[in-house]
Amino acid sequence: MIKRNNPKPRLADSVEYAGLVYLSGQVPTDLTGDITAQTQEVLAKIDTLLAASNSDKSRILSAQVWIKNMERDFAAFNSVWEAWMPAESSPARAAVEANMARDQVLVEVMVTAAQA
Repeated sequence: MIKRNNPKPRLADSVEYAGLVYLSGQVPTDLTGDITAQTQEVLAKIDTLLAASNSDKSRILSAQVWIKNMERDFAAFNSVWEAWMPAESSPARAAVEANMARDQVLVEVMVTAAQA
């Protein structure tokens, strides 16, 4: 059975199916922060959503990362990511530079994880 968590007209926060949880792209709510603050907020949101679906960051299988300005912010993003993600749990990951839906958004992260 497919379970859609907190569905809205355009998306659900997450979707659970066959032992996997798919998170929608997570962006910061506080758009005043730099890449470090925005990344910390996004990763905290991911922790919360995964916990609500009986998973956690150690069970992330893949991550897609969009960064507004790679040249300026990629190293800082990676620093926050590496402090958050246990090295032995590193997922498959892709990171690209992208225009964002709102100018102040510096990072968006989408993950797929296994449920416990």
